[in-house]
Amino acid sequence: PDPELGGIVGSHDGTGLRIGLVAARWNIHLTGRLLDGAKQAFAHCNIAEDDTLVAWAPGSFELPTVCRRLAASGRFDAVVALGAVVRGETTHYELVSEGAAEGILRATLDTGVPVIFGLITTETEEQALARAGDDHTNKGFEGVVTAVEMATLLRQLPSAPR
Repeated sequence: PDPELGGIVGSHDGTGLRIGLVAARWNIHLTGRLLDGAKQAFAHCNIAEDDTLVAWAPGSFELPTVCRRLAASGRFDAVVALGAVVRGETTHYELVSEGAAEGILRATLDTGVPVIFGLITTETEEQALARAGDDHTNKGFEGVVTAVEMATLLRQLPSAPR
């Protein structure tokens, strides 16, 4: 219990947690930066490199399938999806970002394993770069911290009925 919040909260100490990362190869100049931020968060959260796995999906639309497979495997306490969708001149942006978001949500609800939405969806390349920077505002870093907090929170809650 957290006296300040008056309830149960997760921790940012990921010692012993197993985390899967699924990154999109499309826009790798951005997703590579998100992956770098995620790796910085591993150190910040005390997650051993041997307790992590990185899998590459072709693009952001394909992230949910890979995330669900990792989450359902029983090998991971949480999974983080990393992708970058930048608006273009067609409706492709909406289709990809909405499909990815819906699929990632479904993966976590279907498996009970936290699958964290670490996608950046922006209007411009400049906005995307700002969200994939070298500090704690990097969405890859934030995704891993959120994954650790969710995994440690769920460990404290009653088990779900079968």
